[in-house]
Amino acid sequence: MRARLGDDIDDFCVKCKRIMNHSVVSLVNDEPAKVRCRTCHSDHDYRHEQAPPPKVDPRKAALFSQVLEKVATPAEADPPAPAAEAAEAAEAKPKARKKAKV
Repeated sequence: MRARLGDDIDDFCVKCKRIMNHSVVSLVNDEPAKVRCRTCHSDHDYRHEQAPPPKVDPRKAALFSQVLEKVATPAEADPPAPAAEAAEAAEAKPKARKKAKV
């Protein structure tokens, strides 16, 4: 189907950040070139319902990689000392209660 000026088509609105109803504003070779959002009334190029790629902030990526480097994995953690294991085992044993004399 051929698009005509004023026709309603769906497209990604750069201002609303959603796929919304648009009106065809201009045509190039019988294809929509510019469209106007019917919700916010902003004009933009026809995007064929494709959202723009997300912007990657290199500073955030660098900070995230620094945090990951500082976090120790369980395999890299030091094993507990033998003395500490003996103390933990002694604490875990129930203590014997003395009978109260009546």
